[in-house]
Amino acid sequence: MIEVSLEILNLHDDGFHPLVEVVAFNRLFKAVVDTGASRTVLDKTTIEAYIDTDTLLLTDKLSTGLGTDSMESYTIRIPELSIGDLRIFDFEAAVLDLSTINTAYEKMEITPVIGVIGGDILMKYSAIINYRDQKLSFCLPALDPVI
Repeated sequence: MIEVSLEILNLHDDGFHPLVEVVAFNRLFKAVVDTGASRTVLDKTTIEAYIDTDTLLLTDKLSTGLGTDSMESYTIRIPELSIGDLRIFDFEAAVLDLSTINTAYEKMEITPVIGVIGGDILMKYSAIINYRDQKLSFCLPALDPVI
């Protein structure tokens, strides 16, 4: 089991966001842990500083759940995404404009996030969120036996 610390962000009468530190593009960022997000999403504006924009692949999937059903959506394959000691290689993430989230954070004097950790990672690694202890735990999948 891999355990990482969570920062529970109080949104002042508007709920809570659990944040976790992630490493992507060899840099440290914070991301929201979002059990309602089906996939992990990275902010287009944030990652454009670290990538060749030709590596973004336009997708025809409509992105819903962020207040719109017509947001332009991309995917990117990144060599490694780390959450504490959990290292995920050759990871494909959705890429969207998350500027409304980061603008809201900046107004509350909160550092912007690179994105959200969604159900793809949370499910694959049987994540457990412990709000009391402010911990996020991951179970590594069992390896298939060599036959």
